[in-house]
Amino acid sequence: MNPIPHHDHSQPMDDELDPPAADFYRQVLKTLDGAGVRFLVGGAFAHFFHTGIRRSTKDLDLFILRNDFERIAQVAQTQGWRAELTYPHWLAKIHSGERFVDLIFNSGNGLTPVTERWFRGNHEAEVLNVRVPIANAEDALLSKAFIMERERYDGGDVAHLLQANAATLDWQSLVERFGAHWRVLLAHLTLFGYVYPGERHHIPHEVMEQLMARMAHELREPLAPSENVCAGTLLSRAQYLHDVSRGGYVDGRLTPASTMTDRDVAAWTDAIDKEKNSSG
Repeated sequence: MNPIPHHDHSQPMDDELDPPAADFYRQVLKTLDGAGVRFLVGGAFAHFFHTGIRRSTKDLDLFILRNDFERIAQVAQTQGWRAELTYPHWLAKIHSGERFVDLIFNSGNGLTPVTERWFRGNHEAEVLNVRVPIANAEDALLSKAFIMERERYDGGDVAHLLQANAATLDWQSLVERFGAHWRVLLAHLTLFGYVYPGERHHIPHEVMEQLMARMAHELREPLAPSENVCAGTLLSRAQYLHDVSRGGYVDGRLTPASTMTDRDVAAWTDAIDKEKNSSG
């Protein structure tokens, strides 16, 4: 494991949770670890670890490999918990009464499946008095970069991850993680220089030059014939539905860029109204 970064971890986040929830999450961590199941802690705990920013949390996010879910479900059953493949393309849950733990093995847009690479070089930290591996800053950043909903935009989290970790990020690996979606990374890096004008030099010049060279190359090249794709659905599951349902655009989630199927898209779209109704 890598040494802990320079951020202050002297104040654990245990007090952010009510005691029964904390006990359940702690038991899940201990049980999965004891069963030899690999997982990485993400969410608010990982964000605090990488940035030192504390914020209220009511859940626990664990990144897992999709192939490990069935084993996790068996382990959960031995503890009297219920495991559910909530959205087969990206999310499962472990339930104990009304409480649950999220098991994340992809992103909601199907772009960023958890792979073996996520489990390399992870830091460890104490979470709920259990020593656990933390999702790498590069993967945390990747998982947040595409969340641009009306009700939730994770650009602030991305900016804080960059501000706190720019000096230690594996930049070439980060660029590789974004792959064909390099414009999304460039957009966040450009905004970082706007948010922190006195710190834009923390983004390596060669990274900005590499990405801007790609942009310049595209501007010089004639536009190749292609499908009329709207990739906005990879950033927001709701805000570009008009484009794909009435505008004649191909849904970016149904191109080879994403692992999603028609059924996945339909279920993830139906969940929009269900979540609105459940929240009030």
